[in-house]
Amino acid sequence: MKLHPITRRRLLLGAGLAGAAVVSACAPGESVPSASGSATGAAPEVTDPAELGDVELVVWDQEVRGSQNDALVALIAAFEEKYPNITVNRTSQSFDDLKAQVSLALSGNDVPDVVQVNNARGDMGQFVKAGQLVDLSPYAAQYGWEDRFPASVLSKVRYSGDATTFGEGNLYGLPQTGEIVGLFYSQKKLDALGAEAPATWEDYLALLDEAKAAGEQPMVLGNIEKWPALHVFGPLQAHYVEPETIVQLGMGNAGATWTDEANVAAMEQFATWGTEGYFGTSPNGLDYDPAWTEFTQGTGVFLPGGSWLATDMEAVMGEDLRFMPPPPAVDGKLATTGGTGIPFSIPAKAKNVAAAAAYIDFITSEEAMQIIADNGGMPVLRTAELAPESGVQKDIYEAFDTVSQEGTLLPYLDYATPTFSDTAGTGLQEVLGGQKSAQDVLADFEADYQAFTGG
Repeated sequence: MKLHPITRRRLLLGAGLAGAAVVSACAPGESVPSASGSATGAAPEVTDPAELGDVELVVWDQEVRGSQNDALVALIAAFEEKYPNITVNRTSQSFDDLKAQVSLALSGNDVPDVVQVNNARGDMGQFVKAGQLVDLSPYAAQYGWEDRFPASVLSKVRYSGDATTFGEGNLYGLPQTGEIVGLFYSQKKLDALGAEAPATWEDYLALLDEAKAAGEQPMVLGNIEKWPALHVFGPLQAHYVEPETIVQLGMGNAGATWTDEANVAAMEQFATWGTEGYFGTSPNGLDYDPAWTEFTQGTGVFLPGGSWLATDMEAVMGEDLRFMPPPPAVDGKLATTGGTGIPFSIPAKAKNVAAAAAYIDFITSEEAMQIIADNGGMPVLRTAELAPESGVQKDIYEAFDTVSQEGTLLPYLDYATPTFSDTAGTGLQEVLGGQKSAQDVLADFEADYQAFTGG
């Protein structure tokens, strides 16, 4: 899996696509690429990729880590076997390197046919606004992607054509993998406390108090990098704020506010955790990786964190490591921060659009999900079905499946505006350290959000 977009991301509604007209993904005045890559104003015809002639498909991705790379290597081999006329020319590099290269390449003429694009407003949103990505809605109709993917997943790759609205509208990419933020915990520590995994937020808050009274550090957080705190506050926010409102705020869509009573209550609870030692003495002075390493060595009862940490921590803790989604949100359904692996998109100036769409379809198919799981990744589809038989990965797969299918997969809050990662990261550090009040930090959030949305 990947790391969250702010630093090392390995790591993320429209209806009636079957009859939708194509909305231009090109610059103003240009027309939409057809299935062959030429510019026409019509929706692409259904094209058998085997009939496209010899194609060299240029693909840029950041799937460089073990299970990610292994799965994609296997999928590319299977794709080329199915379509021997298409040769995949793949360049794989780190997320940071790819992000820098894509920003330059999309404004020029030498672009790949397929590229992974971070779906946050600062990346995909800006490329959509500039007309640099193909609207994949016609291909969704051709390949049945609306039936394949739940709406909660597709919302993470939807923008209006002018990029004003995030979460609804046209489709600009498809993901392969899923990720979810939840609560890792030590089963041995819970057993020693005579406790069970909490079923409600009230149970969880009481259990943290009980752990603290027993001399245990209730939770572990390393927040030097600033973004890790978003993975704690985001799920906590859903205990107080309606998930629908969090989605609106987190995707930077107009009409909500950060300064209402519910958000203040959430931030005040987060502030209490920081100032009263629920994360230890100095969460802002601890790096992200050393923090989860300390957890594997016995510090803390809970570690709020992302699913991508499981493999490394399980190697140390074995069966003692467990995972659960946060308790049900204020609306009674599961809701937590999460999303998808970085989506695969098609640049507007790609030479082989039809072959690119066929490639994206192939590597995100239900059959591909099996290959991803076989190679150790967490597929975005069929997740519970393909879960391991036991262990923390089984917990994670089932949690993601339940939240994405039946609950609300909340956006990473840094998606909200091009500058919100800095605003939120700094604000959460300040409230954790007691330098600012909950109200003052939320006022900063509100100023950033309203400046972007025009409120």
